[in-house]
Amino acid sequence: MKFFQIHAENPQDRLIKQAVDVIRKGGVIIYPTDSSYALGCRLGDKSALDRIRRIRQLDDKHNFTLMCRDLSDLGVFAKVNSSAFRLLKAYTPGPYTYILNATREVPRMLMHPKRRTIGLRVPAHPIAHALLAELGEPLMSVSLILPDSEMPLSDPYEIRELLEYQVDLIIDGGYGGIEASTVVSFVDEEPEILREGIGDPDPFRV
Repeated sequence: MKFFQIHAENPQDRLIKQAVDVIRKGGVIIYPTDSSYALGCRLGDKSALDRIRRIRQLDDKHNFTLMCRDLSDLGVFAKVNSSAFRLLKAYTPGPYTYILNATREVPRMLMHPKRRTIGLRVPAHPIAHALLAELGEPLMSVSLILPDSEMPLSDPYEIRELLEYQVDLIIDGGYGGIEASTVVSFVDEEPEILREGIGDPDPFRV
């Protein structure tokens, strides 16, 4: 297991490249986002995905989120109408997860089994952004909330103590947040707030 201390404002290129190398080789990583620490792995990597499910004790109905570096990935993985796109553009990047109808590009294991939907996020954290820019594709992610807890883990050293034998890399970007992102669904015509978190939900209220 690797433990990288990466500067939260000016991530070191060398360490970002090494982190992305771990992801490309099928690794599971823990990294900071603008809401909380998250577990992540490469898009479509089933064995890494299964490891994350075991850590979080998730069933196959739990929606994973695609962490994207910007909105250019949206059109590939999600169907977005023009009014939804305007809202997304205004509040991206930021601590919001958007539930959208998935395109055929999304691996079946990532979609909600009944609704063919996918969660997408564009985080506003320099480390997360640097990872996504270097990787050049979205990262499959879930918040780092352990099965017996309601709050995400926020202390990198506690994370290391609890999970160092279950993941391949922990990125220490300082203390993380303990609030989840705000979740907004655009599956129907009007936006619907599914969870209020760190992002201000008011812009999405109809």
